[in-house]
Amino acid sequence: MPIKSYLSKLLALVLVVVMGLVGCSSPTGLTGNYTQDTLTVVESLTTAIELPQDPVKAKEVQLAARKQINDYISRYRRNGNYGGLKSFTTMQTALNSLAGFYSSYGNRPLPEKLKKRLLQEFKQVQVALKRGL
Repeated sequence: MPIKSYLSKLLALVLVVVMGLVGCSSPTGLTGNYTQDTLTVVESLTTAIELPQDPVKAKEVQLAARKQINDYISRYRRNGNYGGLKSFTTMQTALNSLAGFYSSYGNRPLPEKLKKRLLQEFKQVQVALKRGL
């Protein structure tokens, strides 16, 4: 009986460790470093919105962008350390605009006006991060 108890405890410990490691990893490449994560998201979304509209790749790019937006926002929205930063509020505005477009208009190409605004907001985020805001 003690061996069975020992094995069950060992198995539970192994499962907790595995779930902890798998649950903490980010499929979108976010590390937990706010500045680096923000720059990574800005870079990948800038690339995504500047790609020529190819119907085949558009769906893949959109899915990857939505995953990254969701991961970024869920990681930093509730953290009080970042909520008041200019870089975060501007980033959140840009991400909400892009996610809203993807939700509402899905397969349509991104309008030039929205592209221009997103690129401008991404530049503002980069400047604010350099200043530490």
